[in-house]
Amino acid sequence: MKVPLPPEASAQVLALRRRHSLREVAAQTGLPIGTVKTICSRSGAFRDNLAHRALFSLPPMQASTGTALEVPSLPPQEAITGDHDLDAVLWLRTVIQTGQPALIEKAMRAAKRIKTPLAELEKRYLNHLVSKNPGNVFSAFASFGFADLQGLAQSAVEKLAKQHEATSRFGDALFSNTSAEQFFAETLAGLKRGRMLDFDEQKVDARFQARPDLMPNTLTDCLHEMAYWSSLYWLRNSMGFGDSAPEAQARDSFVFRRLACTRARTKAEAVAVLRYLADGDRMNDEEAEAILLNLIGSVGTR
Repeated sequence: MKVPLPPEASAQVLALRRRHSLREVAAQTGLPIGTVKTICSRSGAFRDNLAHRALFSLPPMQASTGTALEVPSLPPQEAITGDHDLDAVLWLRTVIQTGQPALIEKAMRAAKRIKTPLAELEKRYLNHLVSKNPGNVFSAFASFGFADLQGLAQSAVEKLAKQHEATSRFGDALFSNTSAEQFFAETLAGLKRGRMLDFDEQKVDARFQARPDLMPNTLTDCLHEMAYWSSLYWLRNSMGFGDSAPEAQARDSFVFRRLACTRARTKAEAVAVLRYLADGDRMNDEEAEAILLNLIGSVGTR
């Protein structure tokens, strides 16, 4: 008759497996590799966490519920600078910023009829801002990209699309706490922030690890959650405010750190993390080296 392994032995196997291959775990524990595989498989700790996925998912898109964004009318033309061509471009920029394709198309056609080169008008606008705000070096920043109407159009269309998605997913509850935000607020309740207004990482890790039911088990889980926070931020930002609560930032940082201690199950999963670091310009983050070493070690040994 087989003698069941004590709980502490299984816990040791799971802890080792997070950093080592199956063979290495078997060698360190003295257990048959088949037993190690069985313990890991039955635990479910190395499969995508469905409960975690459900919590960190945006609500589905819904049909209009009466909160649809109204199509704006053309903004009034104003004499802002006294320079006819410059004022015309300033007005066209406000038209483009509506994000409405039909209005943007008309504005772009109208811009082509302005004889003064846009680059020259950008210089005039800079001079206007400087003359109106002498000594304020930051006033010049408002002229940056003034001539890039195509770039303005692209960002305006993307912003409008985000606004429509925000209202379709959240309706009037866009800025209410999501279930995920309620979860981390409760989990970190009572935890004090330091002088830099951030939380102690070790204490944050301990709090979240005490909730294994909602831990990201895999690298794919981690990427899924970080995509959730990014999407939520940009949806809120499209409506004018996107800053996250300190608890949300602490959770996001916690999940990012998990990339350094969660083994990649496949090369494809490791590549997905690598692409996330590169595309998100996070290769210079403090944890990046540890994450890369973890990916190399994961795919090097199974």
